[in-house]
Amino acid sequence: MDEMIGVERQSMEVDIACVGFGPAAGGFLTTLSRALQDPELQPFMMSKAMPGLPLQVVCYERADDIGFGVSGVVTRARGIRESFPDLDPSQIPMAHPVTRERLVYLKDPIGASRRPPGVKGLDLLTSSLKLLGKGRDHAVELPYIPDFIEKKDGLVLSIGSFNAWVGQQLMASGTVQLWPSTPVAAPIIENDAVVGVRHADQGVDARGAPGPGYMPGMDVRAALTVAADGPVGPVGWKIDEHFGLPEGHHQRDWAVGMKMVVDLPDGCPLEPGTVFHTIGYPEPEIFGFFYVYPDGVASLGVFIPSWFESPVRASYRYLQHWMRHPFVWHYVDGGRMRSWGAKTLAESGRRGEPWLVGDGYARIGEGSGSTNVLTGSGVDEAWTTGVQLAEGVIDLLKQDRPFTRENLEKAYVERRRGSWLEQELRVAEKARDGFQKGFLPGMLGMGLAGISRGKITISGGVKQPQEHVPSLEEYYEGTLAPAEIVRIRQASAASGTALHDALMEAAGWPKIPYDGKLLVSHQDALLMGGKVQAPPGYPDHVVFIYPSVCEACDNKLCIEVCSGEAITPGANGVPEFDREKCVHCGACIWNCTQPVDGGLERGNIEFRAGAGGLHSAEN
Repeated sequence: MDEMIGVERQSMEVDIACVGFGPAAGGFLTTLSRALQDPELQPFMMSKAMPGLPLQVVCYERADDIGFGVSGVVTRARGIRESFPDLDPSQIPMAHPVTRERLVYLKDPIGASRRPPGVKGLDLLTSSLKLLGKGRDHAVELPYIPDFIEKKDGLVLSIGSFNAWVGQQLMASGTVQLWPSTPVAAPIIENDAVVGVRHADQGVDARGAPGPGYMPGMDVRAALTVAADGPVGPVGWKIDEHFGLPEGHHQRDWAVGMKMVVDLPDGCPLEPGTVFHTIGYPEPEIFGFFYVYPDGVASLGVFIPSWFESPVRASYRYLQHWMRHPFVWHYVDGGRMRSWGAKTLAESGRRGEPWLVGDGYARIGEGSGSTNVLTGSGVDEAWTTGVQLAEGVIDLLKQDRPFTRENLEKAYVERRRGSWLEQELRVAEKARDGFQKGFLPGMLGMGLAGISRGKITISGGVKQPQEHVPSLEEYYEGTLAPAEIVRIRQASAASGTALHDALMEAAGWPKIPYDGKLLVSHQDALLMGGKVQAPPGYPDHVVFIYPSVCEACDNKLCIEVCSGEAITPGANGVPEFDREKCVHCGACIWNCTQPVDGGLERGNIEFRAGAGGLHSAEN
């Protein structure tokens, strides 16, 4: 673990330190807090860190509020409903049961999409459905939704609102402590055991050097450290760097999810609980979603996957083109953006599972490989991992057994292995391998995996994200002349802007007709759709490890993909980073095209602990 030599740090002891407050931590803390309130269990739930007191459980969250999660979601909510058997969705802001669900194939209404021959054939096939009255607006609502996609009896949720609802109950219980605005820099690892966490230093400059108000981060020593900090959290990443991944596991599949919460226009016919899943546009590889909440509000967005072989991957621009598709625009024209956000999604599923436990630590949630890549579901799965760990922890406390790797394996990992979660993750494990060969093989592979319960898939070696990125000249061959690309490069360098807008417009994508309400510039989205806060006194959390590697990089995808335009062209080829614009989505780390030697297949960008980020409780 990095540390400043000779720095004296304050220290405190707790029994359990949890890092990151999301659905996984919510499930863990909800289950644990109920045990702390159970008179029959209270004798076993006493603190060893502070004798005479109940178990001391603390959860640290980077963001300034526990409700600043960034995601709209549709979920079957099996694990959540088990925790809340009398759940009334009307008590959770922006929650509603699923009432109508459709899978929609979107065709290209403008002719700019890159559609291989197989997709063009699919376009012709869906045209015949349109002639039968089953399609409109360059789209076809498919007559069948595969069981593995369908969220029957599920819920549409705002994760920000759901987190806040769960957190309110936890804080009212008085049994656990939630500390927002407390970024954790790293785990404390001693003799191959995790013995706690270290808070981020404060009062430092952008490079981390101490300033006049320097305050070293506190060391929090704990018998158990719970890493629930998601796919790009510094605690989980440092644990992976130290212990490596299990043999045969890798974390190569990623996506950036970008979304808006909008006020639907008056007269919109969609009822609360309506869910649309879309495929086919603005590029075949990009999936879309549309979830309708109560009170005329909806969450809509797109997923840009790592296997989308584009050297720009301009998430915000693609989101706007998806919204402008006639099928979607029919429902949102005249609406208004309420909030906006983006986050990275770990898409390797069980194959990206790290070591779930070790001496003194356990992993839960998305960073533990719990996302089901076949069903496209992760929130309920993350919640369930938290519940399973809490049940195991309660068992160990009742038996007065320490949190060793062996004990945690039996109490938590074996419980997880014997659950519906594990069974479904194994079915989904290779479901998306076909996308390594293209859109249609990918869709076929998912269908085969779903129908056969994972026994039949389309196999293929899973590439690292960098291996999916062609040069600009290769990608635009036959569309843009090399001389035009050179001109756009030069203009971009002179203006200090990303390439994607100019490239897309030169390739036939129309300009976005800004209306100041729903269609706004990327920078206006930062101002109107969520407030980016970057408290002073913390170092930059996006770090370009080896500047010389950046200087030699020909395709700086980190600039093109940045969700907040926080990474821009810089001097001598080294990008500049502005933490006042960073939304903490983490897309830069897996979109770096320059691999750096190491067992975890990382790029030349490190995403460290940082405070603030994009703040909008509606997300």
